[in-house]
Amino acid sequence: MRDRSPSVAGTFYEASPSSIKDQLKWCFLHKVGPGALPERTPSGKRRILALISPHAGYVYSGPVAAHGYYQLSKEPHPDVVVLLGPNHTGAGAGISIWGGEDWITPMGRVVVDKDLAKSASQTGAAELDEEAHLYEHSIEVQLPFLQYIYEKDFKILPICMMLQDYGTSLELGRSLAKVLGDRSALLVASTDFSHYEPYSVAYKKDAKVGEAILAMDARGVGETVMREGISMCGPGPVMSAIVAAQELGAKSCKRLCYATSGDTSGSRGEVVGYGSFIMTR
Repeated sequence: MRDRSPSVAGTFYEASPSSIKDQLKWCFLHKVGPGALPERTPSGKRRILALISPHAGYVYSGPVAAHGYYQLSKEPHPDVVVLLGPNHTGAGAGISIWGGEDWITPMGRVVVDKDLAKSASQTGAAELDEEAHLYEHSIEVQLPFLQYIYEKDFKILPICMMLQDYGTSLELGRSLAKVLGDRSALLVASTDFSHYEPYSVAYKKDAKVGEAILAMDARGVGETVMREGISMCGPGPVMSAIVAAQELGAKSCKRLCYATSGDTSGSRGEVVGYGSFIMTR
């Protein structure tokens, strides 16, 4: 088994620890971001069970992603973070659980929960497979944010989804809830919303799927994406996270931020939409 080396360091985010920290601070303090740096004295009980977070280059989606990680920084860290991302490369199995060693970023190692990976693969909803993960960015770009707010006190379970229909997402979500049980766990569903749409069109389309997310209606997410022709790349991770979070006790969902690349760093002629949502007990 092997470590998973960074694939998009130096392109989607900076390539050195100091540069990454400076870029993350920029994300948190950006006018579209939360406007404050993460808390360093978390207290109380964990309420957030799932986060929906974007995965474009930090210059585009980082300020939106920062909203979710700012909220997470207020709470004690989970023992394990289940990272659900879409498969952009077409490599590997339909639902791929990383079965190798640690994940590496320029900020250091992130330990994989191998026991949980084995248990999750034994449910039949996914299989151990490294190929799908080697060059996939949707999970990798979440790690520097997690390292920044939690440092080293957490493990991860990376899952890459090529199959993103509702039935597959339902099965995966239920199986994750079962293997997680009463563990201290956080689900992170990685997705971007509309791709290369005019600014006003992206806002209009993405608001519709946002309504389904706020209602924690997993089936509705998939149906809305299909009916409205929304080029959302990660409906499967979102549907799976909703299902698992509900079974683990999530009662409500809150939208923290929605914005587009036209709001952060780009032209408004063709934009990509980004959203940050949390599901809580």
